Amino acid sequence: MHGLKSAPVRELHAGYRPTILAHFLLLGAEDRRLRFGIPTADAVIENYVANLNFNRDAVFGIFDANLKLVAIAHLAYLPAGTKRSKAAEFGVSVLAESRFQGYGAALLERAIVHARNTQVTTLFVHCLAQNKIMMHLAQKAGMQIDYVYGEAEACLRLPPASPSTIFAEAVNIQLADFDFAVKTNLNQSSKALRWLLKKTNSTK
Repeated sequence: MHGLKSAPVRELHAGYRPTILAHFLLLGAEDRRLRFGIPTADAVIENYVANLNFNRDAVFGIFDANLKLVAIAHLAYLPAGTKRSKAAEFGVSVLAESRFQGYGAALLERAIVHARNTQVTTLFVHCLAQNKIMMHLAQKAGMQIDYVYGEAEACLRLPPASPSTIFAEAVNIQLADFDFAVKTNLNQSSKALRWLLKKTNSTK
């Protein structure tokens, strides 16, 4: 996989929980089924987001120019001592209007770098075999894919962290912070301009 050219990927913290919830609630019924593996009601999503453990896992997002969270990935670390010790599961969703822009690939690459830097040796994806977009991402990343009873599990063995992965993550963090700050300032300036124009028109 190549560099993160499509969009800066920002790591999210617990303060983004309402934004994350808003993203998932915008997914249609079929997108929810493909993302979570089963038909997923609002209450289930609300419970999922409420129980995200930001101290254990990593959550990454991509924001559009209006600071809307259009793509999100969850890198879930498995408890130590299981047969998948030092393993993590990757899950991703992208809003329908923001697809085919490389966001899923950017999130997967960002997750792989972070996983390597946190001593994860195995990254896997578990999803429905019907999830063609996720399967395409997995194949492109070089994952080994097994299919069983309509479900698929993709597995990728990760090499240890290196100076290049540590440097890449540091650069990605800086770029994402800068990108978010610029978008925030532009949005604030736009709101201020609209308020000024509205006030000017109201005094005429």
